Amino acid sequence: MAENKNQEEENNNKGGILKIAIMGVGGLVLLALGAFVGAYFFGGESTDPSSEISQIIEKKENPEKLEEDDESKEEIAENECAEEEKDEEGNCPVGPKKIPKLVPEEELFATTYYEFPGNFTTNLKGSKKFLQVSLGVSTQYDEQVMANVDSHQLALRSEILGIISEFTAEDVSNREGKKQLAEKLKEGINLILEDVEGFGGVENVHFTSFVLQ
Repeated sequence: MAENKNQEEENNNKGGILKIAIMGVGGLVLLALGAFVGAYFFGGESTDPSSEISQIIEKKENPEKLEEDDESKEEIAENECAEEEKDEEGNCPVGPKKIPKLVPEEELFATTYYEFPGNFTTNLKGSKKFLQVSLGVSTQYDEQVMANVDSHQLALRSEILGIISEFTAEDVSNREGKKQLAEKLKEGINLILEDVEGFGGVENVHFTSFVLQ
């Protein structure tokens, strides 16, 4: 009887060990199958949980290293934009990138204006009619040109009246005639300035009022 009992207990122990072994093998098979399915559907290499835990611990223990990694990523992102798109501090703009417009390069200059005080009134050539105008001049040279115009107003006014009196009523009755008068006035003004200052510089003459009576 005792032998039969011992034999039964021995069989039960073997059966329990066999069950544990089968469960262990089954667990390993499931793990292997899960790793295979993850790699097949999601691609990439399977990560080692222990290595992930080590990285998390390392980041917690070395926050400075984490900041350095983030900064290096930002630097890489900044380098992806073109140099001309960066702002004054050298940073890439946030949001949509600007598309450059191809335009011809041209050099722009500021235009300075000067208006003669009062008006100019004189008879026209071969006519009882007279012309009364107010005018100004402009230049893209420096302010010295306008300073010269202001300094020599007396000589310039005399020259302007003399030039206007050489035109007839028919000459200034249309747009083209007014344009020709303005061109003659510009030439006369520059000649006076060249004589007294050695340089003209007036580039345009503008009528601010024009009355033919």
